Amino acid sequence: MAPPAVVAASRLALFPISFFAMVMGLAGFTIAWQKAQHVFELDLSLGLPLTGVTTVVFGVLLGLYGAKIVLHRPAVAAELAHPVKVAFFPTISISFLLLAVAFLGADAGPGSTDVARGAWIIGTLLHLVLTLYIVGIWMHHEHFQIQHMNPAWFIPAVGNVVVPVAGVPLGYIELSWFFFSTGIVLWIVLLTIVMYRVFFHTPIDARLLPSLFILIAPPAVGFISWTRLQGELDGTGRILYSFGLFVTLLVFSQVKRFARLPFGLPAWAYSFPLAAITIATFLMFELTGVDAYRWLATALLGILSIVVLTLLARTAVAVARGQICVPGH
Repeated sequence: MAPPAVVAASRLALFPISFFAMVMGLAGFTIAWQKAQHVFELDLSLGLPLTGVTTVVFGVLLGLYGAKIVLHRPAVAAELAHPVKVAFFPTISISFLLLAVAFLGADAGPGSTDVARGAWIIGTLLHLVLTLYIVGIWMHHEHFQIQHMNPAWFIPAVGNVVVPVAGVPLGYIELSWFFFSTGIVLWIVLLTIVMYRVFFHTPIDARLLPSLFILIAPPAVGFISWTRLQGELDGTGRILYSFGLFVTLLVFSQVKRFARLPFGLPAWAYSFPLAAITIATFLMFELTGVDAYRWLATALLGILSIVVLTLLARTAVAVARGQICVPGH
């Protein structure tokens, strides 16, 4: 039996970049509850505690992955060269951006705005670097095949569209337009390729099936960002929201497929897209006053809460049993 130190080192080398999808899910969950409290004029004092928990989880994961970079650089290089895993690196920058949104909504005093600004600046700069790197890889690859394409490739695009959510209230209007434009055009291009891959080629690997939920995120977050930039609900906003809602119904109609899947870290792909469409639906209620949106958002919030709490529990059990950071996961 290998010594504990050897086992720990081996698991650190296998620590996956996809773990940061957990932070995105927790941040989305936090922002969704902040929005719900605002819509229903409730003071449940959830904003700051949930933001704090998400920040701590992010800090722990950053520390672990930082140790992996220092101690296991070949393993990190392998992820950067992997056609699927490389798309998960922007989950780090997106986590910074979502924490900026969470801190703005946490009602923790003027200091929270400064923290949000710092997180937003770090996330924005890092996301630009990662987007340029990843799109460059896509342009000059030598080994990618159509079967490597899956909805996880939307992650870099989604991050660009997230930028205006905190960027506009922080006063960075022109930068927000730049990132929104980049993200929305990348999404349209990638959506075409993903639909071609799904319709005409072999099915997506079962372990990556949860990534189909990522299809919800670009139009849902795009709607939120578009209304931030425009300041009102217009036809483009309605199209983005409606398409996001359609995709939500589409993946919900296939719930039996997802229910049969064994648990793994890819299951965190359910969380952030669900949070995005929940927040977008609360926003639609605020912009239209149509009660149906409020109750739909409430139902989505309930589903999101069950999903996130279940994912947290199953992740904790998997970590305790040593089922995370092992070969093949």
